[in-house]
Amino acid sequence: MTRMFALAAGLVLTATATAQDRQALVGGTLIDGNGGPPVRNSVILVEDDRITAVGNQDSLPVPDGYEIVSTEGMTVLPGLWEMHAHLMLTGHADYAHWHPAYRDRFEDEIMPASAVQLLLAGVTTARDLGAPLAESLSIRDRINAGELPGPRLFVSGPFLQNEPYPGTEAYRWGISSVREARARVRELAEAGVDIIKLVDQDEMEIEEVRALVDEAHAHGLRVVGHSHRADEILIGLDVGVDNFEHTGLTTAPEYPPEVIEALRRRTSQGRVRGGPLYWTPTIEGLWNYERTRDNPERLDNTCWHRGLQPDTIADIEASLEHVDQLEYMQLTPLRRPTLRRKFEQLREAGVVMLIGTDSGIPTKFHCQSTWNEIDIWTRELDVPVMDVVRSATYWPSVLMGVQDQWGRIQAGLYADIIAVEGDLLTYPSLLQSVDFVMKGGVVYVEDGNVIEERLPQSLRME
Repeated sequence: MTRMFALAAGLVLTATATAQDRQALVGGTLIDGNGGPPVRNSVILVEDDRITAVGNQDSLPVPDGYEIVSTEGMTVLPGLWEMHAHLMLTGHADYAHWHPAYRDRFEDEIMPASAVQLLLAGVTTARDLGAPLAESLSIRDRINAGELPGPRLFVSGPFLQNEPYPGTEAYRWGISSVREARARVRELAEAGVDIIKLVDQDEMEIEEVRALVDEAHAHGLRVVGHSHRADEILIGLDVGVDNFEHTGLTTAPEYPPEVIEALRRRTSQGRVRGGPLYWTPTIEGLWNYERTRDNPERLDNTCWHRGLQPDTIADIEASLEHVDQLEYMQLTPLRRPTLRRKFEQLREAGVVMLIGTDSGIPTKFHCQSTWNEIDIWTRELDVPVMDVVRSATYWPSVLMGVQDQWGRIQAGLYADIIAVEGDLLTYPSLLQSVDFVMKGGVVYVEDGNVIEERLPQSLRME
């Protein structure tokens, strides 16, 4: 049993929202996450926070005592996963200003706002990959206790790396020996994190990286590793990193042969070496930068204001006034032409691709990021919509070891269910406005409208 599942299994919903006793979602086209054909005229029975039965209107009559929720004309699917979010970030362009200015507001303002924005966008599970430890644990545990609305969270706490960048010590921890590598992982594991985040592993001694990964695995924790540079990938593969993040290698036109050969060796081993190799390419922010620069209208969408104080909103808006001048993005136009080839190489090498976005980094708001990634994969990179749905639902649950609890719409699993008006398999961009969001039997969005009374006052937009 993973730590996250243990917390979820003991979930007690309190003042924020409570699950309805019995609900029946009736009439929509169901994509259940298993990869089979859609179920037309579907029926999903929900009791408290769990799915009790799934079928269609011919095979599964709705018993007496159920509240009927019509999904006619809708596509119904499992709640989305966002596999790479930063809840301590909300799109501000200047990290050097943001971190010291908002450090004391992460727990009570910034992270709750990020969480509710993800949830209302249809993200019912997310990984928070890099934040101060106490705040990471607090936001996860408050969501699990029903005190805050948000996705089920897997948190890493601080990044682990050779040496923290100046001014980042609150959320980046340095490692300078094998002993320290094991001690840092033990400290995080004993504090209660769900995953270990590793970066700049090519700047560490190989035995330090190996000790870090081995210690994490001994505690039942997956290790997520950066893949910005070729040696980060090669070292990560050598020591058993479970999941790589980003497309990386800056402006290089493709991954070099030695990286692809190493990936193919690893993916050919399959179950022999711990199952599939997972990759979260976080491609959309790079792909869409020039569009945002030339037409920044999407930055004016007020969805990202939810939960933030007026002075925070004003500060973020001011930081994004001249997107074309952001130093953070200057190399991006040179990186974009390389993305398609790298994405194709990863798929050809046999890695299992996951939807994640680096949500929260400059110009990337939590209410938009996940559907934008899905849009690029389907519309620009020609990935079949059903495959993308699985990359955003089923496969993340397998990696995190909770596929028997959520990630699909199936009897016995948690009732994390979303729906959109129309044919999602033809028009995946419908996810830009999710019309129905249920997490654990609690409905937060219905008929396209947020049920504001199910949110704390500080997170409402009335």
